[in-house]
Amino acid sequence: MTISSQEAFSKALVQSLIGERGHLPIARALSDIDLELSGRSLENSPYTIYQLISHMNYWQDFMLTHLKGEKPQMPANVSESWPTEVQAVDEATWQDVLDRFLQGIDYACELARTMNLEQPLVYFPGETAAGLLRNIASHNTYHLGEIVLLRRLFGAWPPPGGGYPA
Repeated sequence: MTISSQEAFSKALVQSLIGERGHLPIARALSDIDLELSGRSLENSPYTIYQLISHMNYWQDFMLTHLKGEKPQMPANVSESWPTEVQAVDEATWQDVLDRFLQGIDYACELARTMNLEQPLVYFPGETAAGLLRNIASHNTYHLGEIVLLRRLFGAWPPPGGGYPA
């Protein structure tokens, strides 16, 4: 049985969204980050892990809203996508932020498996479902690299189960 180019691209998108092959799976890289680590600051670093995940959530939600055929509210300035607080108020709130992010990835994967990836987006002229899913994957990957670097600098790498490079 041969796999269609649509199916092959769908599979590649899912792998990119979860972090297979190109880097450690996102869920594993974040699995042991607690409230304290999420809000830890490093001199001259503009963001904490909490701020990075919150920013990733913001744009992931924005793009998923487009993929649902809805029109998200465009921020007046990109700075609105960054929280001003350096960490969540408590562990439960931090876990909610992290869970929402990972659930968004799961939803994006489901869309990559089931949507017509060539479908143009109603409120995003010139963009397709595939393009926006690829954008979610690349944006998350970019910021995951920053999170991994912060974790390394804090001596909090690798996560349980190991990381590569170790």
